[in-house]
Amino acid sequence: MPIDSGLLDDLRAFLPVLGDAAAKESLKYFRQQPDIDNKLDAGFDPVTVADRNAERAIRALIEEHFPDHGIDGEEFAQKPANGPFRWSLDPIDGTRAYIAGLPSWGTLVALLYEDDPILGMIDQPYLGERYIGAPDGTTLNGKPVQTRPLDSLSGAIAMTTDPALFQAGERPRYDRLAETCRLVRYGFDCYAYAVLASGHIDLVIESGLKTHDMLALIPVVRGAGGSATDWSGHPASGEDQILALGNPALLDEAIDLLSA
Repeated sequence: MPIDSGLLDDLRAFLPVLGDAAAKESLKYFRQQPDIDNKLDAGFDPVTVADRNAERAIRALIEEHFPDHGIDGEEFAQKPANGPFRWSLDPIDGTRAYIAGLPSWGTLVALLYEDDPILGMIDQPYLGERYIGAPDGTTLNGKPVQTRPLDSLSGAIAMTTDPALFQAGERPRYDRLAETCRLVRYGFDCYAYAVLASGHIDLVIESGLKTHDMLALIPVVRGAGGSATDWSGHPASGEDQILALGNPALLDEAIDLLSA
């Protein structure tokens, strides 16, 4: 059943409220060297008080205003939905960048309706940039943005967080795609999808993502005119692989390189 347009507008207007609440917590500790916990026994998956407090702030507002909505956050237990709406939260996507003092992290919030991500927000409060994606478009600080046209991957600017994160069988596929592009940059986490949506780069490719990492990105990219799929060209599911393109017409070219 389609969502009522008035309700969708109300839910979209709620996203900045969540962004402001999270920013109050995340900016309090940014570049202040907060204590860092490691979630893993082997390896390094950092979390800080800012991650936890920002998610608490978002959750409290959702529970106050939309108590029937489900909540699936990175730092705390899932709250089941009593109805078709569920929120996906990543209070600080790019915690490694956050603890390094780099402003490429962001707060990710997605709203799912019957498991389809219909609204998404990428909020970078240190830079003062808030991207909100919806079925009728994507905005940056309230002004519409669009991906840029590009007729061939040979002229593309591509991004990925770190090619070392690809599995062994994925790395040769990624390398073929990267070698075709004009320029590749690294290390920008969710902010790469923000600059793709605003027309500054052309492609983002990643793997090993969790639902919290991905779901908010999909409405932002699609609302700006781009595509978000897995590496086979199927719609991105919110798990593992994503290939985001500013110009969906380049999807076949990219998939051919990834499947060769």
